[in-house]
Amino acid sequence: MIRVDAVWMAVEPLDMRAGTEAALAKVVAVFGAARPHHAYLFANRRANRMKVLVHDGIGVWLAARRLNASKFAWPRDITGTMTLTHAQLDALVLGLPWQRIGEAGVITLL
Repeated sequence: MIRVDAVWMAVEPLDMRAGTEAALAKVVAVFGAARPHHAYLFANRRANRMKVLVHDGIGVWLAARRLNASKFAWPRDITGTMTLTHAQLDALVLGLPWQRIGEAGVITLL
């Protein structure tokens, strides 16, 4: 439905009461700009809620996701931002360990 070329994750938590304008202001503050066809991910402090802001080139979309019985695998030991692949994003929104998707999941030693 919406083209997403890049996925960016903010490590610092976002107040989930934030609406579209507040989330957009946070994107600009954390990432420097809201680029067209980029998705920006934020979680709350407990990492059981996530908001995704996507700039589609005309306007912005804000989506929310909540896990009832578990948490999103959100990084805690780093600061700043990260990029994710589409496969990692698919795993993240399901609450799966997205860090093991792609090159990180390759077995090289037995």
